[in-house]
Amino acid sequence: MLKPLSSSRWDYSTAAHLLNRAGFGGTPAEINQLVALGPEQAVASLLDYENIPDPTPNPDWAHPDPDRMQRYQQLRQAATPEQRRQLQKEQNLFLQKSMLELRGWWLHRMAYGPRPFQEKMTLFWHGHFATSMEKVRDPYYMWRQNDLFRRLATGNWELLLLEAGQDPAMLVWLDQAQSRKHHPNENFAREVMELFALGEGHYTEHDITEAARALTGWSLDRTSQKYVYRPLLHDDGEKVFLGRRGNLDGHDVIAQIVAQPQAARFITAKLWNYFTGQLPDAELNTALAAVFREHGNNFKPFLSVLFRSEEFYAPDLIRNQVKSPVQWLVGSVRMLECELPPPLICLGMLRQLGQDLFNPPNVKGWDGGITWITTNTLLTRYNDAQSLVRGTTPNLTAADFAAKAGGQGGQQVARLAQRLHMGGVVLEKIFTPAELARKNELVAAVERRLLQAPLSGSQEQTLNDFLNSKPQLTHDDILTVIRLVMSTPEYQVA
Repeated sequence: MLKPLSSSRWDYSTAAHLLNRAGFGGTPAEINQLVALGPEQAVASLLDYENIPDPTPNPDWAHPDPDRMQRYQQLRQAATPEQRRQLQKEQNLFLQKSMLELRGWWLHRMAYGPRPFQEKMTLFWHGHFATSMEKVRDPYYMWRQNDLFRRLATGNWELLLLEAGQDPAMLVWLDQAQSRKHHPNENFAREVMELFALGEGHYTEHDITEAARALTGWSLDRTSQKYVYRPLLHDDGEKVFLGRRGNLDGHDVIAQIVAQPQAARFITAKLWNYFTGQLPDAELNTALAAVFREHGNNFKPFLSVLFRSEEFYAPDLIRNQVKSPVQWLVGSVRMLECELPPPLICLGMLRQLGQDLFNPPNVKGWDGGITWITTNTLLTRYNDAQSLVRGTTPNLTAADFAAKAGGQGGQQVARLAQRLHMGGVVLEKIFTPAELARKNELVAAVERRLLQAPLSGSQEQTLNDFLNSKPQLTHDDILTVIRLVMSTPEYQVA
């Protein structure tokens, strides 16, 4: 199990597979760079991102807000209903504006940042510790959690669980900040085992009750907007949790969870599924968990073994994973070397495709896989491909944004969307003069850039029939070719 990939198998296809899964895809030049490095150095070039400078500035508002509590106090003490409505409107507009900026900031990092693997892992943890702005209602908390996932993306499992549990957004999302020794809240205690670290069937209801007691004292200072431990709220009685007895606290709970053999099996299976599109069988999962344990529950060395393994490059895993909406959008921008649409357009696209960043559907996150594809979302992908290729604004109506962005503010946002500029594809940037002039070379170049493999026979024949109907290729014809390939089943997987 987990046999290292032979260098004889390292080629354009396997290098593209690595870049698609451990990043968001890339250009033929980027793939060829990985081919030249060889498998070990190619993996290291993605995973050792700490060696790559990342000058991306944080949003201007990404810091504790000293006036935050004062504004909430003003809202509560408003003299008249009209004054309260006005203050609430101002607050809602600030939240909408900040979250729009945050989504655009993160997508920009994914599309253009120098550390694609770090962002791919940040996206994984965002779906794993699914936390929604709908309840948290604080852009700074959401940015801070996103930054936490980025900072600990490939670090230690126990440390990540601990810091995620003490993160302000999580403390609000799962109500841990409201837990008291006389009334322990069980939400985080349950979800940290069921969804984050063990899975159903590997703990009891008694373990949930005892964990909730041990976790009391984990709280939130809403003025400083930081985690705080409040000893007077902690239940210091004896507890028995997953076989461990004593005056346990939250740190003990996390440590005891990670000590379970199932914890390694659970998270390695989920990571394998994220990067391959398939759950591992029992034998493979055992091997994955063993590698993870051998490396001290640290993700980076485990993932290095995973990405260098022969199993990861099995033929049935290559180009067989449905792209998530984020992977589809960011990957398209990277492969086409075009502009990322403005944040407002990206927001509309991703919502319609089913993946609204910072707003997962529930505590389980997005189901992923084939659930990304429905009749409606597939048609939306085809329409969005047209928008990306030609630089046209998607048909987002005022009603769409009024429903999704909230009332009159949504209508104003929608009208603004119609005036936003999108760049479109610059053909001379991504194709050589020969590829633009010769039909057979153009088809090969489009396949190599967008699919890293030939189209199926029938799909390729349809494309050739279209080209052969044109006496001479025009700029518009070539854009149509790109859009047609992006509208094939083959383009929806990576």
